[in-house]
Amino acid sequence: MTQTAIPYILMRGGTSKGPYFRREDLPEDLDTLSEVLIAAVGSGHALNIDGIGGGAAVTTKVAMLSESMDDWADVDYFFAQVSVEDRLVDYKPTCGNILSGVGPAAIEMGLVTPTEDVTEIRIRAVNTGAHVVAKVQTPGGKLFYEGDSEIAGVPGTSAPIQLNFMGVVGSSTGAFLPTGNLRDAIDGIEVTCMDVAMPVAIARAEDFGLTGYESAEELDANTDFFARMEAIRIAAGEKMGMGDVSKSVTPKFGLLAPARDGGSIAVRYFMPWKTHPTMAVTGAQCLASCALTPGSVSDGLLARPNENPAELVLEHASGTIDVLVDFSNEDGFSLNSAGLVRTARKLADGNVYVPARIWPGQGETP
Repeated sequence: MTQTAIPYILMRGGTSKGPYFRREDLPEDLDTLSEVLIAAVGSGHALNIDGIGGGAAVTTKVAMLSESMDDWADVDYFFAQVSVEDRLVDYKPTCGNILSGVGPAAIEMGLVTPTEDVTEIRIRAVNTGAHVVAKVQTPGGKLFYEGDSEIAGVPGTSAPIQLNFMGVVGSSTGAFLPTGNLRDAIDGIEVTCMDVAMPVAIARAEDFGLTGYESAEELDANTDFFARMEAIRIAAGEKMGMGDVSKSVTPKFGLLAPARDGGSIAVRYFMPWKTHPTMAVTGAQCLASCALTPGSVSDGLLARPNENPAELVLEHASGTIDVLVDFSNEDGFSLNSAGLVRTARKLADGNVYVPARIWPGQGETP
């Protein structure tokens, strides 16, 4: 046999898409696993022509599921960001959009049995250790994808999946403010380096000579901005204790501006070498937390809500995303949990094939 068949489910999770695997169906060794995922997605070509990726960073993401080794959780979710063209795999971050599909995928794979009309699934994000509760629609004990929930960046409507993120502060660096400062000056730009669900370096759009309302395409075409942003991101990663991040997708980068369409604040989010067409779930939690934090670069850009939990509406490149933040201001800003509503849909299932020379399958050596 010249190819190895690996069972998978192709799912849209939030505004991302990719294959969902059972972890046991893949190689344990991370170097071999990376080669398998690169081959499966087709990394190394702009169109991912020799794999099932979609030629964009939001369509070359991978979820790997297993029964949880954590007493709290039902499912372990191990995430991989595969690059489109560079044949790189990053296991440092997690992805909240792909996480939206973990609950339904776990049911599809038989890892979780539906209960009543709504099934509550406890998920451990292996990459960061975060705990997430997903509430999946299962009327009559059957997984249901149809519904009336609409999210920006996805056509049509689907069944809602409620996500409640806990323990996300310092998920990657161990600190809410990894540099110890509310603001750092890097290359003449004030930046708030924050780690809530995802480490992000956050700045004001106006400080780059931008409005903050540019489209993703306009930003991607602004090579001068990207060059300056990347230099600041790399320096921020060093200050955050993350080492050399020049080849890592974390920390991400975010821009803030006053809202103009009735939301709380306008945001743009970077993946980091391309503008996110919508908004990452993890990034939304970090940007919302920054918006609520006095003394951060968000000062003066919004009227901070007094109620708790606070609902923030982030205006992104394709619409809006709502984040419900449970927080405390008693001893400085502290985050208890953040909740969002996403949707997901099963697109296909079967086997994806990779060359046997890369990996002949479980129990065999190349």
